[in-house]
Amino acid sequence: MATTVLRVRSKTWSFGIFATSRRFSICRIVERENNIAVVGGGAAGFYTAARILYKSKNTNIDIFEKLPTPHGLVRYGVAPDHPEVKNCMSKFDEVASNERVRFFGNVQVGGTSDDHQPGHLSLDSLRSVYDSVVLSYGASKDRRLNIPGEDGKTVKSGDKNDNRLGVVSARQFVAWYNGLPEAQDLELDLESYDKIIIIGHGNVALDCARILLTDIDSLASTDITEKALEKLSRSKIRHVEIVGRRGPLQVSFTTKELREMTKLKDVQIICDRQLLENECQSTAGQEYLKNSRALKRMMDILFKHSVNSEDASRDLKSFKLSFLKSPVEILFDQKWSDNGNVNVVPQLFKFRINRLEGPPESAKAISTDIFTEIPCAMALRSIGYVSTPLEGAPFDKQRNIVPNIAGRVIDNGVVPGLYVSGWVKRGPVGVIATTMQDAYRTADALVMDINNGHIAADNMPKSSRSAIDQMLEKTRVTQSRVTNEDWKRLEEFEIEKGYQVGKPREKVTDVQEMLNIIRNTA
Repeated sequence: MATTVLRVRSKTWSFGIFATSRRFSICRIVERENNIAVVGGGAAGFYTAARILYKSKNTNIDIFEKLPTPHGLVRYGVAPDHPEVKNCMSKFDEVASNERVRFFGNVQVGGTSDDHQPGHLSLDSLRSVYDSVVLSYGASKDRRLNIPGEDGKTVKSGDKNDNRLGVVSARQFVAWYNGLPEAQDLELDLESYDKIIIIGHGNVALDCARILLTDIDSLASTDITEKALEKLSRSKIRHVEIVGRRGPLQVSFTTKELREMTKLKDVQIICDRQLLENECQSTAGQEYLKNSRALKRMMDILFKHSVNSEDASRDLKSFKLSFLKSPVEILFDQKWSDNGNVNVVPQLFKFRINRLEGPPESAKAISTDIFTEIPCAMALRSIGYVSTPLEGAPFDKQRNIVPNIAGRVIDNGVVPGLYVSGWVKRGPVGVIATTMQDAYRTADALVMDINNGHIAADNMPKSSRSAIDQMLEKTRVTQSRVTNEDWKRLEEFEIEKGYQVGKPREKVTDVQEMLNIIRNTA
């Protein structure tokens, strides 16, 4: 429980002709409220808030989110055919409806104190009035390949220009079909050729492959956007190849994700079974698999459900796992021979063949002088997310995180009252449960500091809620703010619109339209 110690410094008593002056201290324990700002309304932010509410009864929390909608990647990153993963949103709604929590959607935190744009706040402004601030704004960029051709090319086709897209961000592709407003202008080529390459061997790569190969009728009853559904219904993509620089024992995707690929209608899994056998049956591989039951199950699935390329049916769609390849460059509009038929393919992806060095658990990909090429309509880049700096907070540009010790931000020592949770704390790894556990650890550190009197100088509160509201009014945040009640009305609109077409919801994909709906339903 937070306390404030008030001290009376001296007192003088006078008795007749005798005057006695005595100095003493009187201590009185006064309970007070702590005011905390959370920057980021995704899983990390809500789990941090939930834990603080549970462990500190005298704490108010304001959650700031740049979009009008809460829930972050749970809303915009989880695949539409994984509704069970989104069940945590009910927990977040419970947090947001707590009387000690306020949601500030449509508010961008960043910039300097001199910026006076409506809906914008500097970190310095928050820190000046809140007892503590938690940064939980995630990772909004993705890692690049940094190879020639990655950004595509414009080519002349008759009297018009055609765009060759090069490599498209898988993060943006996921955001596009999930309805993130800023991703709705994403340019995609799903009709000029029948094959797509995905660089990366993680769960996001398998999500993208599954969405591209799933029967369109199966997606129609999910919360995928109608725009994405219509685009995918015209897709000519029949073959997806995901490429990684290391081998089958080093993949990052999970058994669950791989098993889902085996259940897709009219889709066969292709991989180099000889390579798979060599890796799994080597002495080092057998020892490694003996100590990793999850990986052993995954390899069993591959052995059971995969075929070699030469044994694959040309009448079925295919999901191919390709190993030991590193991207080198992309060539455009090249001639390609397929079973004697020579065609011009939009893009030709050139790879360098690798070999592995070291034990399976830490094997490194070593380049060789051998190259191979794969034709495709376009490629998706799925090699990891990257957090970005927030002005006013320290940032480790090598690790792309806010430097911290157990969630306490450090900058030549601990920065009082500044904390971090989620991907911007530890890097973009793990599932939602990992984020929850990480957020709880940050929240526990913050509550410990409250209880030990380390949050505010001299054990005195920085501000009150009324003073905070004055700052928010002054910076014109109040005018642009979307409240939790506003969001629930928008959500009701989405659910009703989805119900009309047999979906759990139909997401609004434009921020201004969101704000108009909120205003018109008030």
